[in-house]
Amino acid sequence: MKIDKILNNNVVSVLQDDGTELVVMGRGLAFQKKRGQEIAEDKVEKIFSLKDKKTSDNFKMLLREVPLELMNEVEEIINDATKNLNKKLNENIYVSLTDHINFALERYQKGAAIKNALLWEIKQLYKEEFKVGLKAIKKINERFHVALPEDEAGFIAIHIINAEMNEDVSNTINITKFIQQIINIVKYHFNVEFAEESLNYFRFITHLKFFAQRVFKGTHYENDDDYLYIMIKQKHKEAAQCTEKIKNYIKHQYNHDLTNEEMLYLTIHIERVVNR
Repeated sequence: MKIDKILNNNVVSVLQDDGTELVVMGRGLAFQKKRGQEIAEDKVEKIFSLKDKKTSDNFKMLLREVPLELMNEVEEIINDATKNLNKKLNENIYVSLTDHINFALERYQKGAAIKNALLWEIKQLYKEEFKVGLKAIKKINERFHVALPEDEAGFIAIHIINAEMNEDVSNTINITKFIQQIINIVKYHFNVEFAEESLNYFRFITHLKFFAQRVFKGTHYENDDDYLYIMIKQKHKEAAQCTEKIKNYIKHQYNHDLTNEEMLYLTIHIERVVNR
C-alpha cells in the first residue's frame, strides 16, 4: 500500500487500484515517510473503508486530533454494539462517537461534566444500547484513568441509536422525548405500569420509534384503510379512545395529522401492551 496523504505520524490514507480510499492506522506508521512511499505492513493496526465521501473526509480531519488509543477504543465499542444488538450501524458513527468521547475526555480534564437530561428515558426505552454504553464507559475509565459518569453511557447509547435509525443526534433526542410522551399518555389513560421486559412492550417501543420518525419527517403510511380501522375501533374501544388522545396531542404539539392507517396500528399496539 502506497501513501496518498499523511494525516499524522499514526494515520495515513491510501488509494487502492480501483480508486477506493482506505484510512490506515498504526503507531509510527508515517514517521519520516512521504507521499507515494510504501507502508510498513507490520505497523498496520487498523484499516477503515468509509463509503460516504463526506463521512470519510470528516473522519480524516478528526483523526488528526484523536489519539490512536482512543480510536482503538471507539472501534471496540462499535464492534461490541454491532455484535450484541445484531443491527447494522450507519458508518457516520465512527465520526460522531469518536468526536463525542474525545470531547468528553477533554471536558473531564477541565472538570466540566455535562448532565444527560434524557438519562432516565434512555435507560427505560433503549436498555440494550444503554448496556453497551455502560460497558464502554467502564473500559474508557480503565484505559484513560478517568471517571466518566453514567450520563456518558447514555450519550454513547444515543449515538448508537442514531446510527441504528440513520438519524442525526438532535433528531434522536427529539424522537426519544416523543416516545416518552406517548408512553405517558397511554400509562395515564389506563392507569397501568408496563411489563417492560415483555415482547409486546418491545414491539410497542419499536413501532413508536418508526412512528416518531414519520411524524418528524411529515410522512405517512401510503394506505389509509378506513374499513379496517372502524372494525378495530369497535373491537378495542378503550385503546381507540387512547389513540384519539394521542392524535389530538400530536396535532396540537407537532401539527401532524394522523391517518386512519396510523391510528389502526397504534390502537393494535396499545391493546396488546395494555391487556397482554
